[in-house]
Amino acid sequence: MKINLVSDTVTKPTPAMLSAMMAAEVGDDVFNEDPTVNALQAKAANMFGKEAALFCPSGTMTNQIAIKCHTQPLDEVICDHFSHIYQYEVGGYAYNSGVAINLIAGTNGKINASQVEAAIKPVQDWLPRTRLVVLENTANKGGGSIYTLDEVRPIRQLCLERGLALHLDGARLFNAIVETGESTLDWGAEFDSISICLSKGLGAPVGSLLIGNQDFIKQARRVRKVMGGGMRQAGYLAAAGIFALENHVERLRDDNHRAKVLGETLRQQNWVADVRPVQTNIVIFDLVPPLTAEVFLKKLEGMGVLATAFGPATVRFVTHLDFTEEMLGRVVEVLESLAF
Repeated sequence: MKINLVSDTVTKPTPAMLSAMMAAEVGDDVFNEDPTVNALQAKAANMFGKEAALFCPSGTMTNQIAIKCHTQPLDEVICDHFSHIYQYEVGGYAYNSGVAINLIAGTNGKINASQVEAAIKPVQDWLPRTRLVVLENTANKGGGSIYTLDEVRPIRQLCLERGLALHLDGARLFNAIVETGESTLDWGAEFDSISICLSKGLGAPVGSLLIGNQDFIKQARRVRKVMGGGMRQAGYLAAAGIFALENHVERLRDDNHRAKVLGETLRQQNWVADVRPVQTNIVIFDLVPPLTAEVFLKKLEGMGVLATAFGPATVRFVTHLDFTEEMLGRVVEVLESLAF
């Protein structure tokens, strides 16, 4: 059996989650008549102290809906150059919303208020209008790095002063929160909208949530529909999300811990040039030349471990619900046995 460290999206529902899914009461969500979807949305909104939430098929969709709702064509979005909305959403900000993007070279995927302020464009006919700032917590390409609330609050204050909306791509937000001990209510207070994924470390098979105020979510429902995201008896999927939020948040500590063990093991290998700081469940490391990611991953796969390239000589491991303590021990053995 292969040990899969490609992503935390590879998880499969636990038997208990499957039971919850099969027992779900369902209706037609396009008509707001699926009680389980409605319960999930209310639960998520309450967790973050917001008025409403919207269940969507993916985190890309929730992010793209947020951009569409916060901006008009010819506006501009500020984000870190490693941001998911720029790197992995097919240029959807331009395709769906007709907006430009203003990239900041932050630190491990994180930007600060001074950088945001310097990036805001003056109002001129020949410039896009700066309207939205997007933060990602945790920052995937930053190695799962964490924003703390103390880092976010100056950005929020700047956005309020300059009339900018602030959106959180919180796909892995709960991995950060279990480390910092901060509350979802406090996070909700700092953002106009928040996206959270249920299908990563939380282990649900499908789904993300967009959270905001009532008017925002009302508009978001229309945008979801035009993007093809209106679902019917989606309560079977929503039940998995409810189960995940009630049972799988605290266990994210295990994923984070196992990633740190892998990071420390990698630092001790002479074929590793650098390991990004490991704060949550993502480990990104660079290989010593001339070793390439392609050669490394092929050898790793031959020993029963799957991972993914993050550059010509860069590799990513992601720990998750289906990566056990026994598997961790095996991967450590494999890494310590490798020679190049």
